[in-house]
Amino acid sequence: MARKEPEVVRITTAPRSRRDDIAGRQRRYVISMTIRTVCFVLAVFSIGHWFMWVLIAASFVLPYVAVILANAGAPTDPEHLDDVTPDPQRRAIEGGPDT
Repeated sequence: MARKEPEVVRITTAPRSRRDDIAGRQRRYVISMTIRTVCFVLAVFSIGHWFMWVLIAASFVLPYVAVILANAGAPTDPEHLDDVTPDPQRRAIEGGPDT
């Protein structure tokens, strides 16, 4: 019997790597477009049945859903973001041309 690896525990609030984020987006897009293709093919084979229209509607709506899901980025955790308040008395560059 194959050993199951334990789930990795995340101890940081850092987001996933860019490579993992893009891979997840591509996977969601491919799955959505595969479902769309299956709906279209089933609609072609079900000509004359009432559910043909449901499958055609799904094949028109799923590309929009696929793009929305693919563009959905990794969620950020606003609870752990630090608030940065600029100090109006401090200059951004000390010793600039005005001094």
